[in-house]
Amino acid sequence: MPLHATTVARLARRHGLRRLLMVASTALALGLAGCGSFLSQNPSSPLKPVLAVAMQGDDHVMLGGHDVVNYFTQGRHAMGSPQFKSVFEGVTFYFANAQHKALFDQAPSKYVPQYGGFCANGITYGIPWGGDADTWRIDNGRLFIFGGAGSKAAFELDLPGNTTLADRYWRDEVAGSNSYIQRTKRLIFRVPHYKSGEELSRLVKEAAAKKS
Repeated sequence: MPLHATTVARLARRHGLRRLLMVASTALALGLAGCGSFLSQNPSSPLKPVLAVAMQGDDHVMLGGHDVVNYFTQGRHAMGSPQFKSVFEGVTFYFANAQHKALFDQAPSKYVPQYGGFCANGITYGIPWGGDADTWRIDNGRLFIFGGAGSKAAFELDLPGNTTLADRYWRDEVAGSNSYIQRTKRLIFRVPHYKSGEELSRLVKEAAAKKS
């Protein structure tokens, strides 16, 4: 349902019209510039949204073709191959070998990354953004992907609490949404516990100093 004009005006005054327009314009520009990723991240699938790309003739390849089973069997990230692939819930997964494909086919939900493969730390703020296949952890049998070492360290400052937050925001807001629309919404209307990259970096450094 469209917002009434007075409601829009009230929101604009409250959150800052300049900031609102700046973020919205940026999101629109990014969306138009990256139409391919816009479509790839938002398949008609129960897994939507996903950190996927179009490659090798497949429209929605999870984690840019990295083998999600390899994290569990070899304890490291590795590229898969279109020679060994499976489609689960409309999303394509590549594997390094036939054995990994067979393992996935037996229990796909076991290997699918949490939060669509987006950075787990971002999902604690309701923001589906980023995710580097080489920055990850497995906790309680669940594969978490992060947007870099800093994001991983921030998430691990309170692993149980942040996992609970991310689970809740994924369940209540992000799952089934359009990644770009959800991202833009939560960059404008931030969650109460939002912390900037600078704040998180400081907290990580303080925690490291206490341990040393």
